[in-house]
Amino acid sequence: MGAGAIGCYLGGRLQVAGASVHFVGRPRVLHPLRAHGLGLSDLDGWQRHLAAADLSLHEQVPRHLAPALVLLTVKSGATAQAAAELAAHLPTGTPVISMQNGVSNARIAQEQAPALRVWPGMVPYNVAELAPGRFHRGTAGALAAQDDATLRGWPALFHAAGLDLRLHGDMRAVQWGKLLLNLNNPVNALSGLPLKRQLLDRELRRCTAALIEEALAALQAAGIAPARVTPVPPAGLPGLMRLPTLLFRVLAARSLRIDDQARSSMADDLALGRLTEVDALCGEVVDLARSVGREAPRNARMVALVKAWPASHRAWAGSALRQALEAP
Repeated sequence: MGAGAIGCYLGGRLQVAGASVHFVGRPRVLHPLRAHGLGLSDLDGWQRHLAAADLSLHEQVPRHLAPALVLLTVKSGATAQAAAELAAHLPTGTPVISMQNGVSNARIAQEQAPALRVWPGMVPYNVAELAPGRFHRGTAGALAAQDDATLRGWPALFHAAGLDLRLHGDMRAVQWGKLLLNLNNPVNALSGLPLKRQLLDRELRRCTAALIEEALAALQAAGIAPARVTPVPPAGLPGLMRLPTLLFRVLAARSLRIDDQARSSMADDLALGRLTEVDALCGEVVDLARSVGREAPRNARMVALVKAWPASHRAWAGSALRQALEAP
């Protein structure tokens, strides 16, 4: 549900592995799929193509469909509407995994679709649309979802599809661990650079470090311990990001296993004039800080900068972006 970059990549790989998959998405994505089929690739050199005739494509949830599993992959701002549509058409008890950024989407979906069973999930990697109907995974990692008896039969199929799915008892900690990393998304989007080039720019990394540091302070005040989702523990991320680039390149070698085609989904959203997920990332930090009587001014400024970008289309250099985040 939400056949964009993530939805097409996950659904496509599952279909290659033999699953019967229905893709529900917007015409902007479905029209190229109907014309060209679905192309899939990753940074390891894997490639497949699914012919248009083999794809089940829908602009709305089909009536009388009874899926064994729904992957909810819409952008955060569309969660409530998508969940309501699922609730209107799917049988009671249908399992749904929210494979979305942020920490609140599963709760929002469950509130809109109380008859369905919604669990939080997490996608660790970047998927870019390189051409109409062609989706490429440019970074690595394992999918995550809430551990529940209903979901324990699914990791085997995902594994067969080349999708490592791991179930966790505390998904909230995992989601916050991922959100810390996703605070680089708006930095990447505003820089106008491919992801790897942006991460090798120390001044831009220092912007991300400031956002993460502020989020860690809010999490500590709220008594939330984010999970470690990279080789570096969460508390060490700001220091790592501030290192000189030569040292960063060595210590973050695993995290820099990114191909030159990767970019953040927020960069794509800005380029295409779509609503971004900055409220589900930096905005969540601001809300968490306020819930414990604190402020998160850098994250609040980043929300404002991203929302102001369509008026200027400015590509921010690292030093200028740092000054904007630190402005009183």
